[in-house]
Amino acid sequence: MAVTADQEKAVLDKVPTGLFIGGQWRASSSGATFDVEDPATGRTLRTLANATPEDGMAALDAAVAAQAEWARTAPRERGEILRRAFDMVTARADEFALLMTLEMGKPLAEARGEVAYGAEFLRWFSEESVRTSGRYSTSPDGKSRLLVSKKPVGPCLLITPWNFPLAMATRKIAPAIAAGCTMVLKPANLTPLTSSLFATVLQEAGLPDGVLNIVNTTTAGDVTGPLIEDPRLRKLSFTGSTPVGRNLLAAASKNVLRTSMELGGNAPFLVFEDADLDAAVNGAMLAKLRNMGEACTAANRFIVHESVADRFAAAFAERMEGMTTARGTEEDSTLGPLIDRKSRDKVHELVSAAVGDGAQAVTGGSPVTGDGYFYQATVLTNVPRSSRILQEEIFGPVAPIITFSTEDEAVELANDTEYGLVAYVFTRDLNRGLRIGERLDTGMLGLNAGVVSNAAAPFGGVKQSGLGREGGAEGIEEYLYTQYVGIADPYAS
Repeated sequence: MAVTADQEKAVLDKVPTGLFIGGQWRASSSGATFDVEDPATGRTLRTLANATPEDGMAALDAAVAAQAEWARTAPRERGEILRRAFDMVTARADEFALLMTLEMGKPLAEARGEVAYGAEFLRWFSEESVRTSGRYSTSPDGKSRLLVSKKPVGPCLLITPWNFPLAMATRKIAPAIAAGCTMVLKPANLTPLTSSLFATVLQEAGLPDGVLNIVNTTTAGDVTGPLIEDPRLRKLSFTGSTPVGRNLLAAASKNVLRTSMELGGNAPFLVFEDADLDAAVNGAMLAKLRNMGEACTAANRFIVHESVADRFAAAFAERMEGMTTARGTEEDSTLGPLIDRKSRDKVHELVSAAVGDGAQAVTGGSPVTGDGYFYQATVLTNVPRSSRILQEEIFGPVAPIITFSTEDEAVELANDTEYGLVAYVFTRDLNRGLRIGERLDTGMLGLNAGVVSNAAAPFGGVKQSGLGREGGAEGIEEYLYTQYVGIADPYAS
């Protein structure tokens, strides 16, 4: 059943419109506001306070003021707050899913999947909060004792992207809470509503004032720049494009900030001649169309053995043709809009350039006429290896296919990119799968699987895809530093 206007209004009315600083919702110090748009219709969903540099500094002041007491809070108490938040988000899954669909565009079924995924970071790190450990040992020469412990790194700046409004927030906020860090969150101005609603949940779950502060703004650099330069800030975590990440790393170097960077991707999807083609096509649909292709983990280049390329392309195109482009709140929607006109225009520019180079559109290849920023699910074959579409992150529902003949050639093609976030390999030969995995320059690998994201696993890449890991046992380490205490020999006279 399609969502009604009353249901939409009910969830939007629950979203605070202010900045969240020191446990209070407040207007921008300048009185400025900005509109959040529905990408399926272009209409304004909500008007929010637009933070100034002064507001950003007030948020950091609040985080700094809360840091010492929060760091002393018992790990079990921090974990219980996260567990309560998990229960509350899960209970309100329909609200969060609808809100994400409205501000980001993804179909409701997919939004519900993100709620489940995003909530898992709350549950996972509620358990990790009590597992931070150190060690006590005798020095090798026996003349002292070594005490090693982990401590919260301190106030953090968290910058999240627009494509997964809940999961990208919980993936950073949950480990920071578990580790005992306070934070300033700067959500993407295209999709800030979910973060604001999530803040109300954390407040209700018992998170103390000042531990989480949120500054929504359309002038990100002006607001975050002074925070990065402030010596009180000790950690920067960013998810977004590689060019922006490089700039942030340069800025963070001044104060030698701890940094986590989850940046761009150009994921190869390898299909070998012995692959189960039905499984490969199913995996391709998941790896390509999750979030309409607007994901750093999206399969960007389909590298298929020449002996099965035609069959794979035909089956893949048939599945892509079955997708229904519609507003995510519609019952039959399986492919929502892209986030804005600029993004849709870039996708079409890449497709047009590829076709101009000689590629053929087996299906799709054009924007969808009418309201919103929809693009057809597209499969391209005969794509020249020099085409831009194989070099740049597409961020849309477009699948370019190229072929290979040998294993060495497949690996060479897959590694021919500055990125190294994730790769996908489909083969029935387990030894081959493991062998290829060892040869690929990638932080993550989906072996006969089109989805790799899991709160219990370390998410992150190599090369220009970033630094650090989110999720898994590794995720909390990004928010901790190691302290060593040398103790005199207790047997010395």
